[in-house]
Order: sequence, then structure tokens, then C-alpha cells
Amino acid sequence: MRILYLDLDTLRPDHLGCYGYHRNTSPNIDSIAKDGVRFNEYYCSDAPCLPSRNALMTGRFGIHTGVVGHGGTAADMRREGYPRDFSDNLNTSSLPGFLRRQGMRTVLVSPFAERHSCWQFYAGFNEMYNTGCCGGESAEQVSPTVLDWLERNANTDNWYLHVNFWDAHTPYRAPLSFGEPFADDPLPDWITDDVLAEHIRHVGPHSAREIGMYNSNENPNLPRHPGEVVDRAGLRRIFDGYDTGILYMDMHIGYILDALKKAGVYEETAIIVSADHAENIGELGLYAEHATADYVNCRIPMIIKWPGGKVGTDDGLHYNLDLIPTLAELFNADKSPLWDGSSYASCVDAKVDNEAEKREYLILSQCAHLCQRGVRFGDYIYMRTYHDGYHLYPKEMLFNVKDDPHEQFDLAEKERSLCEKAVYYLNEWHDDMMQTMQDDIDPLWTVVREGGPYHTRGHLEEYCRRLEQTGRADGAAELRRRHPNEK
Repeated sequence: MRILYLDLDTLRPDHLGCYGYHRNTSPNIDSIAKDGVRFNEYYCSDAPCLPSRNALMTGRFGIHTGVVGHGGTAADMRREGYPRDFSDNLNTSSLPGFLRRQGMRTVLVSPFAERHSCWQFYAGFNEMYNTGCCGGESAEQVSPTVLDWLERNANTDNWYLHVNFWDAHTPYRAPLSFGEPFADDPLPDWITDDVLAEHIRHVGPHSAREIGMYNSNENPNLPRHPGEVVDRAGLRRIFDGYDTGILYMDMHIGYILDALKKAGVYEETAIIVSADHAENIGELGLYAEHATADYVNCRIPMIIKWPGGKVGTDDGLHYNLDLIPTLAELFNADKSPLWDGSSYASCVDAKVDNEAEKREYLILSQCAHLCQRGVRFGDYIYMRTYHDGYHLYPKEMLFNVKDDPHEQFDLAEKERSLCEKAVYYLNEWHDDMMQTMQDDIDPLWTVVREGGPYHTRGHLEEYCRRLEQTGRADGAAELRRRHPNEK
């Protein structure tokens, strides 16, 4: 058995051709989708980067592992404490640890562990290749390592190769020599001039006036990435920069697929394509950022080409942490009691008899840029905000993602019964989480008590001065009122 996992940072499914995007961003990813199953309602349980990948690799919610943020206590795994054995649980229950128990050689090409000091990310890998730029690398700095490994090992059996590309992650960085492939393609029509004007007035880091989080500075070494969006030319730089990064990455994925075909193992290699989270590009007033527990940011692509497996689409609700129990069922192995997810193996391989769980809802979490939990159910996403991350979001928001996929029309005041239903789901999940862990502290509240999300700490007055200088003094006053104990 051979498995290639393409871990494509910050990739929105609706910016891929196989998910219906109008731009030709992903011909090679689309070719994989044609040979496998495309999941339409697939979500990271915990966003953004560190919490999401920790959930993927452990098969557990952040509320259980303690990893829900990017700094402070909530960026470290909880200790196992007295029950810890000679080796910790990750040695066998992590994604690569599980696969190694199935006799597979586990290989990682990624700088992620160093980027976030997330050393547990290495647990279970036989070989680790750090591409060296802490997530700032482009595809041409990643693919040579992958191609070299495949040249030496593609024809061997029983390997799992996990490859991390970063080109869709802010700042958008495709080399200028790659050209402007989307210069003649239209921009999405939902951001009208009136909508853009509203976004320019938005208060919050990574809004249209502060692409750099708290300022509009530009880096001359990153010409595709604007410092602010105040007109349609800036809007084009954002969309074209993001989409060009996807296309550039896709080209390098094509080199990897060609290497598999040259070695004669493409057909018999399982290929999994997914992401840690997506990207808000205008939604909720955010640009080039992944700061929310919403439909746009937490919905991620998932494509699985399994040898002899199904071809088509799946519309069930799934988490990224469901992958390990799914692989366990595909390998006819026992499920670890530590895993929070459930298997959807029957969606991948018709030979699996057990029907995948049909969930009514999913719970999504974000505690790095703001503190928020989302409930994905029916046609809706409900978000409850515990710390607004300096965005002045209301406590509750509700959007119909079928009719309003870009989350423009908040229905929370109008649809109180739906909000109450979502709160019931949230409480049901929270009760279950708290009853199935040895700790009695929800790490979301740890983040709040430690001074708020990592990316806001120490920035309030700096940002208020920026707002006052750019004609949004009323926003600065409201932020000071909401956050009297922060600086």
C-alpha cells in the first residue's frame, strides 16, 4: 500500500475547478478528483493552522488535547500525567503512528513542526524533511525534496508520504516569473462597489485597510500581496495573488503525479488532497486571513483517490479528525478509544459494509485570532463569539450558506428559533466533550483568561490609533469600551 497525502495550506475548496470554480486554478488536483471521491461538506474541527493539524494528527478535538490557539497555554498539548506509559499515546495513536503500526514507512516533508514549535507533529514519522523556511517557502522549494524521495522510493511498497505546500497561505508569493494567468478573468460578482465600500469601513485586523493585520505596509519582496484594498485594482491583486498561488502549487503537484506515473505506481497509490483550513477573502470583512469559525474558513477540500475505491461525490458532514478512524477501517484495524472522530470508510470503498455516521451538525472552533465556535447544521452556520478579536462582531451570527455562501446577510435577529437550535447543538457537544476528558477546563476560556487570542495580545492601543488615523475613531472607541482591561 502507498499513500500520498497532499497537505495544501489555506486552500478554499470553492477556488478549485473540481468544486466548480470559474477560474482554471487546479487542473492537476482536478485530475485526482476525477479518479476518486470529492467531499463537499468537509471541515476542520479547530482552526487555524496549529489547532487544525493537531486535530488531524491526533484524531481529537482541541478541547480534548488543549490545543486551540497559536500561543500561551492553549498552544501546547496537555500532558498525559500519571497514566503516561513508557511512550506517550501519540507513539501509536497519531496518524503516522497508527500507519507505522500497519507496517508502513512514514515520511514527512514539511516545516510545520518548527513553524509552531509543534514537536508532537513529528510523532510516528520514520523520516522528516524540514524544507527550512517555517512556512514561507514556495512550491519550488518543496517539490525537489519530494521528487528526490520518490525517485529513490516510489517503487518500494508500504509507504505514507505527507507533503506540505504553502503557496495559498498569506502572504501570496508566486514568483513574478510565473506571470499573471488570471489577468483577463472576472472577479467574483458578489463584492460589488457598495460591498467593497462597506469592507473599507470594517474594523478589525486583516480587514481591507489592514491586510498586514494591524497596518497597510507592503513588502517589496512580495509584490503580489497588497497592504490594503481600497479599490477594485487592490481587490484584483488579492484574488489574483491567491489564485495564482494555487495554480503555481498545482503545477508542482503535477510534477509529483508525473513522477508516480513514471514509476508505474500512480494507479495503485492512494492520494489524499486536503487543507488545514481555508481563507476569508472578503467574507465577514476579512481579507487574506483565516480568523473565524465560519463556513468559509473551516470548510476545506477533501479528495480521496483510493485504489479500487469509489468515484464520485459525498455530501455528508465530516471532520478532518475523522481521517484516522477512516483509515483504520480501511486497514481492518481497531479504532483507538482516544479518537474523537468516526469512520467514513464506506464513502471511500464500496467493499466496506459499515455505513458512515450521518451527523446532524458539526462544531467548529477558532481561538487564535478571536474566540468563536461555529455550528454547521442544515443550510446554516451559526457562530457564537466569546472574544471578537477586535472585529466588533456581535455575540451571535447566523447565515444561510446555501443561499448566502459568502455570509453577507446575518439572520440571527430574524431567525431566533434557529439560533436556539444551534445553541442546543453546541451545548450538547460541549457536555459530551467535558464528560469525556480528565480535565475540567475548556481551553477556549483559558485563552480568554490569559488576555485573549494570541494575535490580539498587546495590539489594542496600536490598532485604535490606526483606526483614529484612518477615519474610524468610532470603532476605536467601541473597542476600548468592549476591552477595558486590554492594551
